[in-house]
Amino acid sequence: MSGPTNTATEAVSADTAVVRALRRIRVPQTQRNRELALLVFAFAINGSAVALVQLGAVDAIDWTFLVYCGGLTALVVALHIVLRLRARDADPFVVPIATLLTGLGLAMIYRIDLARDRHGWEAFSTRQLAWAAIALIGAVLVVLLLRNYRVLFRYTYIFGFVGVGLLILPIIPGLGTDANADVWVSLGFFSFQPGELAKISLAIFFAGYLVRTRESLTSVGTRFLGMTWPRARELGPLLVLWLISLGIIVMQRDLGTGLLIFGMFVAMLYVATGKTSWVLIGVALAAAGAFLASQVLSYVNGRFTNWLDAFNPAVIDANGGSYQLVQGIFGLAQGGLIGTGLGQGRPYLTPVAESDYILPALGEELGLIGVFAILCLYMVFISRGIRIGLAGQDDFGKLLATGLSFTIALQVFIMVGGVTRVIPLTGLTTPFLAAGGSSLVANWIIVALLLRISDAVRSRPRVVIG
Repeated sequence: MSGPTNTATEAVSADTAVVRALRRIRVPQTQRNRELALLVFAFAINGSAVALVQLGAVDAIDWTFLVYCGGLTALVVALHIVLRLRARDADPFVVPIATLLTGLGLAMIYRIDLARDRHGWEAFSTRQLAWAAIALIGAVLVVLLLRNYRVLFRYTYIFGFVGVGLLILPIIPGLGTDANADVWVSLGFFSFQPGELAKISLAIFFAGYLVRTRESLTSVGTRFLGMTWPRARELGPLLVLWLISLGIIVMQRDLGTGLLIFGMFVAMLYVATGKTSWVLIGVALAAAGAFLASQVLSYVNGRFTNWLDAFNPAVIDANGGSYQLVQGIFGLAQGGLIGTGLGQGRPYLTPVAESDYILPALGEELGLIGVFAILCLYMVFISRGIRIGLAGQDDFGKLLATGLSFTIALQVFIMVGGVTRVIPLTGLTTPFLAAGGSSLVANWIIVALLLRISDAVRSRPRVVIG
């Protein structure tokens, strides 16, 4: 009697194994199908945005520019195909959100170019298209060549040296360019911001360093106010990063990058140790650094003055005063709840609207509802990145995904807070939206890294049935 019973049990177990294997095969395909559906939606919105800009600004559709945008769409489709072949378990929301934000930014940059009668290579939109193509090609190469993101852990200190080297490039004689801040490097035929790539290198370094030193940083300290505070000797890494950030603010006159790098390290330190005390110490150091910089450095003091007394006529009329900030706020007010409509507003009245003030430009023509929709896209993107980190099977991947996601989050907060007068303006770019090739390339590399980490996190053994 036992023989047939055992045979039946084995048959049921075999059938169950087959069903599970089939489910494992279908899940990645479902993820990519979901991504494709979202991409089609993003393509439709981006194409409609460009067409509406043309109809609103010049009452005609320029099919040439739409064809160029179609080439960009083809590169996104190529990235999707690569993911189907090489990273089938990757997160399905990251690429569509990045594509939609890039397209909306491109449409608004193109709208400002039309208003200022810029054409050809002189137009920021043309250069943004070219940089977007380079950024997407870079993302494809990262997905193809970086089969296992864990190999980055081996080169932790190399990435640290590279990150620091990129940060000091603009202050090397002959490389830096004359600007409001020493953040640009000119190689003759093109210029770029090495700080954008430095934040990725430093994120990799921070993740690897904290994995190696987490035990010492989480050791027992002093209990106070219900929290465990680190011992004095454990504050060394945080103080070093604080001094480096102050050095960037002083030597390069770049308040945004200094805050971004220090904030990224504090966030990753909290994820690695789980100690809230690290966050409080980091916030205290950042506040102390901002206060010292505002008292010592004239350009930082000027930004605080523009922030606190923006509508003072004396401040608005001053050279480099709050005129740009006030114009951006008036533009947001003009947009109201639903906006003036793409191509119907006057965002070009704000200086550097295609870069620093891209969000107020979009807010004027898309309204408060449009701004909230854009911020929701950022929230979903960041939450997916943090989710990838929390689901990570190894500490390095968890810290890297979380650090990269927090970098985007902090950058968005600094820029949105600056243009809406919540905090002083720092001069960073709004991820994916603002004109700037260095920023666009760096952010799409972050997308590629998140895709690789999510694929490794979600991948399961696949059974081939033949």
